[in-house]
Amino acid sequence: MLKKLKSLFIVDEGESKEEGQTPKVEEKIVSKEQSRQISGGAQKAPVDYSSAKPDKKFVDVLLKAIEANNLEGFDYLEFKQSLQNLSNVDMDEGTRYQSAMAMAKTMGATPANLKQSAHHYLNVLKKEESKFLDAVKNQRSRQIGDREKRLINLEKLIKEKEAKITQLQQEIEGHKKELEGARGEINKATAKVEATKGGFLAAYSSVVKQIQSDIAKMESHLK
Repeated sequence: MLKKLKSLFIVDEGESKEEGQTPKVEEKIVSKEQSRQISGGAQKAPVDYSSAKPDKKFVDVLLKAIEANNLEGFDYLEFKQSLQNLSNVDMDEGTRYQSAMAMAKTMGATPANLKQSAHHYLNVLKKEESKFLDAVKNQRSRQIGDREKRLINLEKLIKEKEAKITQLQQEIEGHKKELEGARGEINKATAKVEATKGGFLAAYSSVVKQIQSDIAKMESHLK
């Protein structure tokens, strides 16, 4: 039945890279600007899927869902088969549809129930889409959401450490000024001490010289 459905729905199927594996969403490199947009909560531009190729595995999933929900009797699928059987006959599209409908009526079908059955299969596909999008949402949450949170945390850490660096630089500048002030005070204190020492030594030398002079004179005059 699946092979028959594949013949009814002509789809340009893309091939998966590895047989037996579910195709993964292609991961793209995120630029620094895009990273800032993500962490800043910027609105993301919608992705254009118009150039994407249908994947063989997903085509099979959708057709299997149709197969599993195939209605009894002559319905849209059998009508589509009749249209395909007439595709090689030289007639315009309207005539082909009318010819297929004439045959369908012999099977008890009407335009109304054919359209109703077609909508039934659209609903089947809609449910598959909903399940797939839920799976994509979960995958995005695991593989992208966690990375986005990490980006936000890293940017927060960077800002905190940049603020610390700025604070440390300001403290260093303050310490440098304090150091220069301390050096100036040391130089002043050193100069003061040296001046005091010089004054003392000068006084000491003056007094000592006078006493030594008096001793010399006493030795000379008092024998």
